[in-house]
Amino acid sequence: MTDQTTAEATAASIPTGGRQRAFTEFWHYYSMNTGAVIGLVVFTALVLVAIFAPLVAPHSPDEQFRDALLAPPAWQEGGKSMFLLGTDAVGRDMLSRLIFGARFSLFIGLVVVVFSLTSGIVLGVLAGYFRGWVDTLIMRVMDVILAFPSLLLALVLVAILGPGLFNAMLAIALVLQPHFARLTRAAVMAEKNREYVISAKVAGASHLRLMLKTILPNCMAPLIVQATLSFSNAILEAAALGFLGVGAQPPTPEWGTMLATAREFILRAPWVVTFPGLAILITVLAINLIGDGLRDAFDPKLKRS
Repeated sequence: MTDQTTAEATAASIPTGGRQRAFTEFWHYYSMNTGAVIGLVVFTALVLVAIFAPLVAPHSPDEQFRDALLAPPAWQEGGKSMFLLGTDAVGRDMLSRLIFGARFSLFIGLVVVVFSLTSGIVLGVLAGYFRGWVDTLIMRVMDVILAFPSLLLALVLVAILGPGLFNAMLAIALVLQPHFARLTRAAVMAEKNREYVISAKVAGASHLRLMLKTILPNCMAPLIVQATLSFSNAILEAAALGFLGVGAQPPTPEWGTMLATAREFILRAPWVVTFPGLAILITVLAINLIGDGLRDAFDPKLKRS
């Protein structure tokens, strides 16, 4: 009885040990990229700031201080200590709006990536597995979407759907979807004729099981990297749509919208434009650095045998 219990415990610990070794190996190669580690630290800090925005922000993002219109940052002449990064044209604290803006930007990136990744995987798996007319139909639609400049297509879609944050996210997701579909299709085509897939097919596995449980898990590494890079693209596209006035609408503290409402004060009060621009720059740069690290960690060609 004791031997049987020991054997069961040993067998149960194997998957956990395998996952730990896989994570250790992944972190080893990821941590070799210093920029990726810095990007991960910055992005983690941004996520924490966004989550705890009500506790971190010194003021409400919509609170107006009529006695401090376009107040400069605290370190400049005329600045006030209660407004560390100054105020905008209607007296709202810039730091508080940037902190709450991180919530909107990260939420936009997350929703867009989840939607485009899910729909792109479904279309890519169907195209790569069944081939024939299914592959032709799906890929020609993806080619048509890719034929348009991404921002122009997003503008057209938002013009059709109407301005607003949700419609902007939907438009950006549709624009980014072909990248996931094409990448998934290529990975599925490379995996579907391998021995383990043929063995599962001979064993009587259904098409759905072959696609979702046999092939798809072995195609996730490049999709994770693409999802990371698309996260930064989604934030940039949302900021561009907000800047053009068809994304998030005022008084929403979204960084692109903040830039749009502040552009007429760029010479009088450059801080109202500089800080939202820096927030977008730092966030996108950190996410791109994480994507580079994930690519290095997942690419077997970069690993030593």
